[in-house]
Amino acid sequence: MKLTKIYGLHSAQAALDYSAENILQVWVDGHRQDKRLSEIIKQVSDLGLNTEKADRKKLDRLAGGPNHQGIVIEIEMPAARSEDQLKTDILNITTPPLFLVLDNVQDPHNLGACLRTADATGVNGVIITKDNATGITPTVCKVASGAAETVPVYQITNLARTLRWLKDQGLWILGAAGDGDQTIYQADLKVPMALVIGAEGKGLRRLTREECDMLVKLPMLGKIESLNLSVATGVFLYEVVRQRMI
Repeated sequence: MKLTKIYGLHSAQAALDYSAENILQVWVDGHRQDKRLSEIIKQVSDLGLNTEKADRKKLDRLAGGPNHQGIVIEIEMPAARSEDQLKTDILNITTPPLFLVLDNVQDPHNLGACLRTADATGVNGVIITKDNATGITPTVCKVASGAAETVPVYQITNLARTLRWLKDQGLWILGAAGDGDQTIYQADLKVPMALVIGAEGKGLRRLTREECDMLVKLPMLGKIESLNLSVATGVFLYEVVRQRMI
């Protein structure tokens, strides 16, 4: 069991909405007069969770700073799934599969933001690498705002091997690259597919590129060469949604 403390009204609400069963302890500021905090405290009470009133100094200490907005929650963090679980879960997908693959992404803020977008766009799962990459951390969970609990995250050891296996299951592997053969708007994204995004500032690794069926890019009309990783991921995924809704 890997425990962590989250804090703040938004993070607390996400935890209560999506993973209340994993909450072990709640600390609240009993002197704070705040309508939204009062609503959350009522929800905590209705769920019968262990709750303790604490002064601001204790909350500051628990949260590691003053930005807790009157609530701190100790929770069991969501666990990444294995490669074997991926092979089982993919059999239960009834619509054309859509996976997001992050190749050695190291910034937890980027992973958290990608998870949030993955939830919004109906991604079946996010595949991350074990080495030289961030896993599910408290920062990831906070940025994801509940999506770390709703989107399956698969942590694998050999990305090239996993991509080959996905191709054997009938998925097309599309890699995002500035030197791509065509823009994302020219590609057919209605097919079963995995979108592969490379690491911050480095892009796709050589072996990863070699496993891609196609390299796609975003048109860059200004002087900046690339977008932030999580922003680019959002643009790519929403083009998938647009094409599949037509």
